[in-house]
Amino acid sequence: MTEPISQPTPQAARVRTRFAPSPTGFIHLGNIRSALYPWAYARSQQGDFILRIEDTDLERSTQAAVDVIVEGMAWLGLDHDEGPYYQMQRMARYREVLAQLVERGLAYPCYMSVQELEALRECQLAAKQKPRYSGAWRPEPGKALPPVPQGVQPVLRFRNPLDGVVAWDDKVKGRIEISNAELDDLVIARPDGTPTYNFCVVVDDIDMRITHVIRGDDHVNNTPRQINIFRALGREPPVYAHLPTVLNEQGEKMSKRNGAKPVTQYRDEGFLPDAMVNYLARLGWSHGDDEIFSRAQFLQWFDLDHLGRSAAQFDEAKLRWVNAQHLKNMPGGALAPLVAAQLQKHGIAPDERLPAICDLFKDRCETTVQLADWAAPFYTNVTPSDADRAQYLTPAIVPALTALADALELLATWEQPAIAAAIKATLAAQNLKMPQLAMPVRVLVMGTPQTPSLDAVLALHRRETVLARLRGIAPAR
Repeated sequence: MTEPISQPTPQAARVRTRFAPSPTGFIHLGNIRSALYPWAYARSQQGDFILRIEDTDLERSTQAAVDVIVEGMAWLGLDHDEGPYYQMQRMARYREVLAQLVERGLAYPCYMSVQELEALRECQLAAKQKPRYSGAWRPEPGKALPPVPQGVQPVLRFRNPLDGVVAWDDKVKGRIEISNAELDDLVIARPDGTPTYNFCVVVDDIDMRITHVIRGDDHVNNTPRQINIFRALGREPPVYAHLPTVLNEQGEKMSKRNGAKPVTQYRDEGFLPDAMVNYLARLGWSHGDDEIFSRAQFLQWFDLDHLGRSAAQFDEAKLRWVNAQHLKNMPGGALAPLVAAQLQKHGIAPDERLPAICDLFKDRCETTVQLADWAAPFYTNVTPSDADRAQYLTPAIVPALTALADALELLATWEQPAIAAAIKATLAAQNLKMPQLAMPVRVLVMGTPQTPSLDAVLALHRRETVLARLRGIAPAR
């Protein structure tokens, strides 16, 4: 990535997008949506998706934050084709391009001190003017520059055009035009020579041949400055799409300080990656009225023409509903490893019955945590609540429970049809209706009076466990 930038090259035909987070903390849903759309666009166009870590904020950047970014993206299946590239590892390249700009008169040293800048700002504000650099050190024909102060390391400023406008057709916001007169000469290198964000981004996007920049609309104000740097380096800028903000449930911008959770916490809470992708996709993009769709459908449908212009608001109830729909659509065999991981957090080791258990209970669940809660009674002891014991486990029902246990013990096979027949025979012999027997059996066997079909639930238990619980004996695991 050290090719010269001075000569223009045709824009690459192959779509190349990027996600460029700063590793200054955990990644939340608002951040990850800014990764989802460029990933989806690259995949939908058979292009490339690049991960770039913008780690020039040395005081706040950490490797732990990088690890969380990579972990969160991997969980959601947002695979990258190149990277992660780290800006701090590209300093030699940035200095090379800075030197080119200085040599061509497109950047210049500025010796104005912080104190002078603050005084200038105060004067401008007092005069109700927009604070901006005055151009005191900008070389111009016939202009006498101030004497260079001794012992002062200058910043480098980009020589922004004085006239005309910067314009681009944003794929979300439409046509945007900014007068160059509104833009001052941007600092592109600090006194120690470290390049600044807006400069590094442009060099990276050129070197990495980025064709489409899809990012949050908090970067709109950076875009005209970056476009001017692109053109100063002899390149046309990429296509831009600036995404509206994601708001939290209180209507505030989603952020760490406003209570946003790390993406990986949703994994721990039992959400499915495909459901998260489905939900996040709808936070700013739509395909007609489709609410539930697979990852494959999303990639088939996704384009930049149906991105929303309004801020989207996060709604956990809606997320849970979307997750529930995906749970229902997943076969038990695919759910079982995810539920097993939740059970293992509590020291429970599931067995070969788990896929069938998942199939039986998944329609009642919003998350794999809830599904694991339903699966737990098949592997651990149950403790019915005092209220359920008082309501359902009355002395009057004990003979029927004993009779059912005897009937179940005599079954030739432990299968659902035989269990159903034993329940039916017990009801007839005891002159009971189904709820009168089923509720107490569920409380004893599952710890709750509400479950799917009783015969289906019992068939997935071990016979000896059911008999022990019906007879009030400490059940075997």
